[in-house]
Amino acid sequence: MNIHEYQAKALLEKYGVAVPKGIAVRSAAEFEPALAQFPEGPVVVKSQLHAGGRGKGTFTDGFKGGVKIAQSKAEALDYAKRMFGNTLVTVQTGPAGRKVQAIYFTQASSIKKEYYLAILLDRASSRPVIVASTEGGVEIEKVARETPEKIVKVFIDPAIGLADYQMRQLLFGLRFNPTEAKNAAKLIRNLYTAFWETDASMVEINPLITTPDDQVQALDAKISFDDNALFRHPEIVALRDLNEEDPKETEAAKHSLNYIALDGNIACLVNGAGLAMSTMDIIKHFGGNPANFLDVGGGATKEQVVAAFKIILTDPKVKGILVNIFGGIMDCNVIAAGIVEAVKEVGLKLPLVVRLEGNNVAAGKATLDASGLKLVSGGSMADAAKKIVKLVA
Repeated sequence: MNIHEYQAKALLEKYGVAVPKGIAVRSAAEFEPALAQFPEGPVVVKSQLHAGGRGKGTFTDGFKGGVKIAQSKAEALDYAKRMFGNTLVTVQTGPAGRKVQAIYFTQASSIKKEYYLAILLDRASSRPVIVASTEGGVEIEKVARETPEKIVKVFIDPAIGLADYQMRQLLFGLRFNPTEAKNAAKLIRNLYTAFWETDASMVEINPLITTPDDQVQALDAKISFDDNALFRHPEIVALRDLNEEDPKETEAAKHSLNYIALDGNIACLVNGAGLAMSTMDIIKHFGGNPANFLDVGGGATKEQVVAAFKIILTDPKVKGILVNIFGGIMDCNVIAAGIVEAVKEVGLKLPLVVRLEGNNVAAGKATLDASGLKLVSGGSMADAAKKIVKLVA
């Protein structure tokens, strides 16, 4: 789960992380009252989206930049009016862009130097890792590609936490002066505490800045949380903004289905994450493009299968459906009954290829045969993929 920048900063501030003063608004009527709370001088106006690259983005009306530094409150008001309700396209939103429904005003900071700092889970080592660089304000991927020697990585033993020697390694790598180092150490320790106690999967500060008086601040903040741990954090769940999520993915979650929308036109309904990945791969192998990742799980009910079909068909890009089921725990006949009910309920007119194998497969195939549905049977995963790609083409 992701949250907005203004929410991330409010959360980090509770943990003692220094951030610039900021006020978030969700209606045009709030613009002027919010700006009245800032002193005269520059104000930063930030579009709030769950996507990076806002500053380099372009609105669909041609206005450039989802992050602007205004030299006066009047200019800040003008920027906010142009951004709010407009659709911003960035490298992470895709060409369709995303509608800006919140604006974040922040006090402009005097910047001496920009840095990059992130804490995330390294799956290879099963440990948290702090990634830092003297090259802040740019994509860390670009730094890693062009100047990897400017990146410092510290792997943390979760049983011990951030050790003093590791802190010294970070501060030395970032080349802070003594006063900056003292302030940075406090911020990094508080940031790690926030990461650990909130079950975050990533906390990214880009840029982390030093000011002319040697203060250290988080100028931007992104936080992602482990969905599997959210039951422990109702206060974080309350921050969820469903407007920033694909409605198909939100609906799938209500039915305990794992769904991720993609850009292709062949929908997949599969049981098991590994099989779902393989199904998408084999569709690509035979020249097609998957429209989604959809894992109904190992014990899906007929009702879940019906819900999955309905979600698939809300995507206008879908031109065909491939059902690929390997029954271990899953009963193939339950899937078959769900397919029959779903197709009859939604009046499916798209090509449908079904491959069933495993537990109670004979009964499942018999149910499909007796239904009178217009579908194509796949003898194997490869055969099914070939057939749906051909039918869609």
